[in-house]
Amino acid sequence: MALMAVLAACLLFGVWGAWTVAGGGPARDDGAMRGEIEGLRQQVATLSRSDQVSREANGDLQLTLAERDEEISALRADVAFYERLVGSTSQRRGLTVHGLRLQSQGEGAWHFTATLTQTLNRAAVSSGTLTVEVEGSRNDSLERLAWNDLRQSEDAPGVEYSFKYFQQVDGDLMLPADFKPLRVIVRLAQPRGPVVEESFTWADATAATPRSAPDA
Repeated sequence: MALMAVLAACLLFGVWGAWTVAGGGPARDDGAMRGEIEGLRQQVATLSRSDQVSREANGDLQLTLAERDEEISALRADVAFYERLVGSTSQRRGLTVHGLRLQSQGEGAWHFTATLTQTLNRAAVSSGTLTVEVEGSRNDSLERLAWNDLRQSEDAPGVEYSFKYFQQVDGDLMLPADFKPLRVIVRLAQPRGPVVEESFTWADATAATPRSAPDA
């Protein structure tokens, strides 16, 4: 009798297991499984969106930090400039072109900014006109473009300047499409006194750090 009871129990257990696997028992129905899958999909979408927002915020932060680094670098350059200009140990110099910056405007157009200084006679006013020439190559031949060529005018006037200590002078240039610039020459003509000429490589002028020195 005991053996028959054990066999009957085993038989009932096997039938219950088969019934469960076949889907007729307490296993979750199809609707419940679909609901769980949809919930998991929503969680994945939420986490994906959160990750995207975090990446965008991190990108904005990196861009802001890069802008701050650039601003700090420019301010340090300004401090160094002022220290050389008015410092007690600074060497006094006559009229000179302290720096030149070139910025592309597209399609051969360039905007230049020249920083002029004069510390030899701090009571005097330096005035005159500024012109630019560019040396380079075209069709495998060296060529020098004059101010009139760069301004595309037969009688282009120079850019006027007038200051005591320093001034930034701006202007625009136009280069031919097949011209490869190598060097820039800045010329300062004075009503009285010799012409001052300074040259800069094109690479240095186009890579110059922007400065914010005001006119003086």
